[in-house]
Amino acid sequence: MEMRNQIWSGRLRRRLAGTAAVAALSLGLLLAGGAVGAGSWGLSFQEEGRAPVGTASADALAQYDAAYVGDGREPVIYLTFDAGYEGGQTARILDTLRAHQVPAAFFVVGHYLEAEPDLVRRMVNEGHTVGNHTYHHSDMASISDPEAFAEELRLVEEAYQDITGEPMARYYRPPQGVYSQENLEMAQSLGYRTVFWSLAYVDWLQDDQPTAEEAFAKLLPRIHNGAVVLLHATSETNAEILDELLTRWKEMGYTFGTLDQLFAGTN
Repeated sequence: MEMRNQIWSGRLRRRLAGTAAVAALSLGLLLAGGAVGAGSWGLSFQEEGRAPVGTASADALAQYDAAYVGDGREPVIYLTFDAGYEGGQTARILDTLRAHQVPAAFFVVGHYLEAEPDLVRRMVNEGHTVGNHTYHHSDMASISDPEAFAEELRLVEEAYQDITGEPMARYYRPPQGVYSQENLEMAQSLGYRTVFWSLAYVDWLQDDQPTAEEAFAKLLPRIHNGAVVLLHATSETNAEILDELLTRWKEMGYTFGTLDQLFAGTN
């Protein structure tokens, strides 16, 4: 429960900080070319059906083995889920992914690995990628000590290997999207690729879940070639709409790729 409260507290802060993050985006884009900076990941959607502008450019992120969007040449979606704890929806989500033969990546924290080893094994057995969302879901940009940063990732790796018997894929998503250039460098030095996103919506508030109509209004018109979609596996709405959502994206001509394929095309 304490972990859950910490996660919700952080996400509420992120929601409240959203306006400030968008405002900071314009300033960030004025920095010298290739600048990455620091702060909360943010997006500016400027044209329907086109990739948004990120707080840092794709080229700047690529220097640190990081990405938020694919190269955009093909109608491919990279579907990812953040899993801070289990809300009873993940099995339904996995059922739908299996029915549609769609690969996804699940970014998990230490609590999830400890509490849900069977679901983690199922993710792996059904061909999904399990990525590193840090052990404690802390503000990683506040960690300046490389050893402390590495420990957050190492603890997840060890728990994952204990569950699956396999080494963890080296994909990292910063909790709450909070990052710094130093963080990206530290992740890169550990062999990690940092995964941001180019499409998400407010789906994480358990007591304020969006309707299906509200979800589709965000997830259909804003989809774009090379989209890295972030959904939360705790969302009841996501579990309910996923079958129709995948069907409609397919009808729009999209296919689905893996994180390995994402980075093969962008780095």
